[in-house]
This record gives sequence, structure tokens and C-alpha cells, in this order.
Amino acid sequence: MADPICPLCLRPIPPEAKQSLDHLVPKLKGGKGGPTVLLHQICHSEIHARFTEAELARDLSTVGNLRAHPDMQRFLDWVAKRPPAFHSRSAGGRRKR
Repeated sequence: MADPICPLCLRPIPPEAKQSLDHLVPKLKGGKGGPTVLLHQICHSEIHARFTEAELARDLSTVGNLRAHPDMQRFLDWVAKRPPAFHSRSAGGRRKR
């Protein structure tokens, strides 16, 4: 069976890769029972390093909107050059509070 594909960076997620489920609408903003997606942990961490929960709930509650956001473009270009199981601390800066 093929490895699942991360819908954010479009790289495979091999079994040995750090991975997590992301609620597209943050749980604290009403997304507890909502849709989730399987992401590389580095991709999930990058989302939460760059955006507030309110921004995610209001404007970025789809993978398409996240992928299209200019602040994610540099990260996606950078991580695309890394192996599928690559992990490091989030490359992005801390989000606005």
C-alpha cells in the first residue's frame, strides 16, 4: 500500500515520519468535531507557528487556503526539497499574539 500524501506539502508520509492529525478549524474555535487531515508534523507545526487560532478558523480552514497563503509559500518551496521523513523544529517565526 502506498504511503499517504501530505495535502499541504504534497510529499508522501512514510510510516517512520513524524506525523499528526490537524483539525482544519481549531478545536478551540469550534472545530472539535470537524474535518481533520493527516500532515507531516513539520507541516502541522509550521501552520501553528505562523497563524493564530482565529486566523486559521476565519480564513485558513481549508488546505487550499493554507497552500495559497503567501506566508506558507516559502516554507512549502523549502520543505519540498527535503526527504519525506525529514523533521526539524519549525522553520517559521513565532506567530503574532
